[in-house]
Amino acid sequence: MAVAIFAAAVFAWRVAAPADTLVASVACVGALVVTALSAVYSEIARRPLTRTFITAQAVVDLLLATAVVHVTGGMESQFAALYLPVLGVAALLLPGRGAVLVALLGLVLYVGDGMLLATQHGPLVWLQFAVFALVAACSVAIGVRLQQVNHGQRELVAELTQVRLEAVDILRNIRSGILTVNRHGHLLYANPAAAALLGLDLRRSMGQLVLPRIAAVSPALAGALERAVTAGRRTVRAEGTITAGGRAFPVGVTTTVSDGDGSGTGVTITAIFQDLSSSKRLEALHLRAERLEAVAALSASLAHEIKNPLASIRSAVEQLARMPQAGDDERVLSGLIVRESDRLSRLLSEFLDFARVRVTRIDPVDVAAIARGAVSLAGAHPDRRAGVEVHCATPDGSLVIEGDEDLLHRAMFNLTLNAVQATPEGGCVRVDVTELAQDHVPAGLAFERGAVMVRVSDTGSGIDPLVRDRLFDPFITTKPGGTGLGLPVVHRAIEAHRGLVFVDSEQEGGRSGTTFTVLLPARLADIMGSDETDDGRAE
Repeated sequence: MAVAIFAAAVFAWRVAAPADTLVASVACVGALVVTALSAVYSEIARRPLTRTFITAQAVVDLLLATAVVHVTGGMESQFAALYLPVLGVAALLLPGRGAVLVALLGLVLYVGDGMLLATQHGPLVWLQFAVFALVAACSVAIGVRLQQVNHGQRELVAELTQVRLEAVDILRNIRSGILTVNRHGHLLYANPAAAALLGLDLRRSMGQLVLPRIAAVSPALAGALERAVTAGRRTVRAEGTITAGGRAFPVGVTTTVSDGDGSGTGVTITAIFQDLSSSKRLEALHLRAERLEAVAALSASLAHEIKNPLASIRSAVEQLARMPQAGDDERVLSGLIVRESDRLSRLLSEFLDFARVRVTRIDPVDVAAIARGAVSLAGAHPDRRAGVEVHCATPDGSLVIEGDEDLLHRAMFNLTLNAVQATPEGGCVRVDVTELAQDHVPAGLAFERGAVMVRVSDTGSGIDPLVRDRLFDPFITTKPGGTGLGLPVVHRAIEAHRGLVFVDSEQEGGRSGTTFTVLLPARLADIMGSDETDDGRAE
């Protein structure tokens, strides 16, 4: 506008007033200089558009509009409407007080310029001024209202952004796999857990058909998605298997179908699936504990019923062997009966020990010291083969939990001795004791104050898969002459502390060995709660 007015003044320089030509020239130069400075400030230096900057721009625009109005007739100029865009922009970009000040300045400039030329105008000029003032006031009021609306929109956008960020953060860190496809089976979203569980790079598959790739690793998941895509059928708590990363593990699958606008074109299918290995394993542990508890009750009853008659039989046979009329054959047979009676008596004692495994007292105990003691005893046992090394790795200092020291020592020694007996010459047995924070405790375990993990590993020949699932059952043993009660006693001792014991063994691929993992809660009293007897001792 400034350049156009300057050009008009140049073309009409013969008839234009010198003052108007001067005003047009100054306005043109000023507009060019201010525009250049503004461009350097905002576009090159990338400085923020502050309230001071916007106010200065509005003042310059008002001066330019006043110059245009002045040289084109003052209040009667048809360019007086140039004030209104300036006031409207100020009302939108400046706070309420700033917009009012810009409007007042515009009125002052407009009236001041009109007062200089007051002799040239009639009363209609003041009516025009009133209309101008009313329009300016309305512009300011509308601008203030728009600012309030914009402020509310910004708050809403900020809140929605925060909610979206929180949702994204939750979906990224959740352990369950979540993926969403459209009605054509094209991938719309997948969180990192989904890619990790499926063993697929799903980030590069966005917008692509992924059902065939999913079907290759998990037919159950792909089938649930296919049913939702083709027939709109939801799947609730179905189970399947994922084969990825060289292992197969069970998963639970749930799908949902949603239609955003109800037209059918925005249909999306979301599948939520999670690894059920831990829950399946915990379920098996609970079943094992219940089975051992029943066997323990039966064992205690039978042991009590058999032990006393057995002692009577042994005593009677000894007396018969001492009788004068007893011959050599009778004495040999009597000795055989006594030896077998003693063996049965020892077996019954083991039954009773198995049945009586329980926490009798709760004291602070150092698991690291117990593990070192068990390793020392097992390393000196006669069953240790030549060249077998036994190592124990524990944290510096003590690692104190609550429990029954005698019972824990018994369990640790049994596991370590089993590992030593299963390790061939030149092998190695390791016992590692570490502390687990609450964040590292497996899901589903109520260890509110952390836990302690003990791992006993050997380099033996491993355990036959046919025996592995029944390893903790009574009378199941892989050692010649074993009673099959050692590991059941270990399980009951750890279970009495509300802990868990797992076994992992390998026999193929050139690797062998067995690892027993024991998890013990740091605070036993908090977990046992109502399981305590009246005299304060835990059952």
